[in-house]
Amino acid sequence: MLSDIDVLPITDAAIELASSLIHDEALPPGAVNDALHIGIAATSGVDFLLTWNFRHLANAQTRPAIRNLCAQLGFVSPEICTPSELIGGFEHER
Repeated sequence: MLSDIDVLPITDAAIELASSLIHDEALPPGAVNDALHIGIAATSGVDFLLTWNFRHLANAQTRPAIRNLCAQLGFVSPEICTPSELIGGFEHER
C-alpha cells in the first residue's frame, strides 16, 4: 500500500529549520526527531503532518510556536494533527 508514496528528502533547509525549532525553543532539546519531521514536512510543502505525539507535536502549546517560527523562516508549517482530528467531525453526516 505504501509503495507509491514518495519519500521526502532530508535537505539542508529541512535540517536548518529543525535546528531553529530546537534553538529557538519551539521544541525542547530532546525533540530532535520531531523537529526534523516538521522541517522535512514544511520545506517539502506538506499540508498535513499526522501524529500521535501529544508531547511535542499535537500540542496546543507548541503548535503556535512551530507555526510562527516556520513563517519567520519563510515556510508554511504543515497542519499538525492526529488522524482523528483530520477525519473527525463528520460523524453526523450520513
